[in-house]
Amino acid sequence: MNAASSAVIGIGRPFLKKAAAFFFSFSIAVTYAYADEERTVLKVCADPHYMPFSSENLDGFENKLAEIIAKELNLEIEYTWFPQSMGFIRNTLRKRSETDPGYRCDIVMGVPAEYELANTTKPYFRSVYALVVNKAGPLKDIASMDDVLSLPESELDAIKIGLTERSPGALWLARNKLFTQMAPYIAQVGDPTLFINQEIYEDLSAGNIDGAIVWGPVAGYFTKLDPNLKLIAMESSVGIKLDYAISAGVRRREDDWKNQIETILQDKAAEISQLLEEFNIPVVEN
Repeated sequence: MNAASSAVIGIGRPFLKKAAAFFFSFSIAVTYAYADEERTVLKVCADPHYMPFSSENLDGFENKLAEIIAKELNLEIEYTWFPQSMGFIRNTLRKRSETDPGYRCDIVMGVPAEYELANTTKPYFRSVYALVVNKAGPLKDIASMDDVLSLPESELDAIKIGLTERSPGALWLARNKLFTQMAPYIAQVGDPTLFINQEIYEDLSAGNIDGAIVWGPVAGYFTKLDPNLKLIAMESSVGIKLDYAISAGVRRREDDWKNQIETILQDKAAEISQLLEEFNIPVVEN
């Protein structure tokens, strides 16, 4: 190899690296642009047995939210179903389709705001944990959590409140020294066909427990299923966070797609608010 050849190779290597990087980034940009321009369906990632959020019967409030978005985009909806458990995002939003170009699905309707596994929109609602009680039970006159703490000791000692272990509700009871009032349940049961906290709901409706502290949308679903139940929204306090903002999530780097969804969520805020009200979901201001 002569000196001239060596000089060309020495210059060529960094040039080729830059060129490769350019074409790689260009191909990504083309892929995302193509995905936005050629979108023919709204591909939603969801759990088929996750009421009140989603179900294969399409009667969850996130199913209804997907319909609002699809209507605005003038698209049909296509679902990729997968259980809401560890690996959900990896097996849905981040997984390539085995049959079509692109990914299995393109949006998750409900994730925590600033969720680290997705590119999240601005929150479209904020809910809070709630106490659900039977209107005919020993807590029927409760209107706030302070009312619970104000019960005579003899009444307080007798009540049982259902909740999942390590939930904010358990922390609230512990902070208020209500250890004997806890009726703990497993957060994730083995049967995937059960809706969230179904065992707690059934025991509450049957009068086996006197109250339940559950996430706001779940509390609303309890009261939707059984009109004899009512919910009391809780409030966050120092050291006990009980309210959380919820966003839609898309893949990282898909900012145009995220912004498009975000605009729809903002434009349809009144319709979304009505939807949340239909599901009895307690909402707090952002």
